[in-house]
Amino acid sequence: MFIDLHMHECTYSKDSHLKLEEIVELAKKRGLGAVCITDHDDMGLKEYAAEYSKKTGFPIFVGIEFFSLQGDIVAFGIEEYPKERVNAQEFIDLVKAQGGICFSAHPFRNNNRGLEENLKIVHGLDGVEVLNGSTLPEANKKAADDAKELGLVTVGSSDCHVREKVGFFATYFPEDVYTMEDFMRVFKSGGCKPAYYWEGEYKIWDMETPIHKPFLLKE
Repeated sequence: MFIDLHMHECTYSKDSHLKLEEIVELAKKRGLGAVCITDHDDMGLKEYAAEYSKKTGFPIFVGIEFFSLQGDIVAFGIEEYPKERVNAQEFIDLVKAQGGICFSAHPFRNNNRGLEENLKIVHGLDGVEVLNGSTLPEANKKAADDAKELGLVTVGSSDCHVREKVGFFATYFPEDVYTMEDFMRVFKSGGCKPAYYWEGEYKIWDMETPIHKPFLLKE
């Protein structure tokens, strides 16, 4: 099963041009088995997403992309989150206290929103985003190298804000998941792998093959 773990919907992510209905439509077209809505510092779409998921029979997991003082962290399985920026370690500790999971988003993107060197300083991360649809290949590769060194789960996601990026990258789950509980259990199992969409299907990235240019979506 392939899931896009980092997506933005326009209701609560004001920099997004995508409605949930459009995200689901495009996700199905590209062969995704589920999507994750991770709006900026907000989980307001959770109730509507649950209703729409039930209506369509398509799994939608709502998390959050939280902008900590050291950089963005994506989290799932939480109910409470800070209403203002806090240290990355404080946010991670809050996630773990609630039994949630979290991963570093685009740690080396050149926009001052990644953990960068703090990736090796904080404790408690479950994974690292090693393929991000809005990040240069060199930065993605550095994230992959650090994730391997740290022994963290590696994931891919589109970080989409526009139609063209939906499903650009995704994450392979070794089991089909339909509930948040199963989603987190499989994530923690360590079997997830980053993947990219190419020539009408998803291919798992081995993290060793050099990436010289961004993969392009093809219908």
